[in-house]
Amino acid sequence: MIFEIVIEQFSTGGKLIIGIFFAALCLMLISFTLKMAEIGYMIRRRKPFYVHMPLFLKHLDNDHISILVDKFSFYNKLDSRYKRYFEHRVASFMKDKKFAGRDGLEVSDEMKVLISATAVMLTFGFRDFYIGLITNIFIYPEAFYSTTNDAYHKGEFNPRLQTLVLSWEDFEKGYDIDDDNLNLGIHEFAHAIHLNSIKERDVSSTLFSDSFKELTVLLSNEESLRKDLIASEYFRDYAYKNQFEFVAVIIETFIETPDEFRSQFPRVYHKTKQMLNFNFAGY
Repeated sequence: MIFEIVIEQFSTGGKLIIGIFFAALCLMLISFTLKMAEIGYMIRRRKPFYVHMPLFLKHLDNDHISILVDKFSFYNKLDSRYKRYFEHRVASFMKDKKFAGRDGLEVSDEMKVLISATAVMLTFGFRDFYIGLITNIFIYPEAFYSTTNDAYHKGEFNPRLQTLVLSWEDFEKGYDIDDDNLNLGIHEFAHAIHLNSIKERDVSSTLFSDSFKELTVLLSNEESLRKDLIASEYFRDYAYKNQFEFVAVIIETFIETPDEFRSQFPRVYHKTKQMLNFNFAGY
């Protein structure tokens, strides 16, 4: 009798384990199928299947929203639905990163909001917008001495230390004139996004990396286009230092003077737009 009860209990437990195993296997198969389907969609359409679908939206304080309204023009170009997503992402990014002042600088809410908004703007077409290679954001009052090359820098990104460093004076200058294609915050975050896309394999990182490869092939195959880019002087000389500076400069240019970019170099513009999946705010 006892033996029969043990057998029955073992049988019931075994069925439960088998059921859990098959349920987990089914979930894995569904996840794999959806991932493959999205990859196919991305290859055909050159964009993720979806970007914004948060279950719970974080809220910004009214004071933080006022900072965006007063000082961040990109936010004001968005419709009400996208503004709400933007606020959610800024709140999430601020909470995820560690901000610290250097040389006696006290980090203000304005600094946190505007720096976070810059990152969120550039990744607004990404599903994963956190830029995982960044953990720390150090802010100096002005240009700072860097031991990496024994020189003064306005900004730098150190992937090994997962740290973005900015001069607040120069960050603000980047937004004082919004059509000179010079923006320190955009430039340094573009470096971080580029390196993060090489490291990660999420759909947005893959799209960024693949699109940049396509742009590289385009420029490699068309000598006349390369010559036109250089001769135009539309992109500053620093863009041609290496591929990383080229990416950062074209993203600065894309954000600040999109109409001129589109008019002068439409194919390069559309590849940049594809890299960022930037299908809003008139871009």
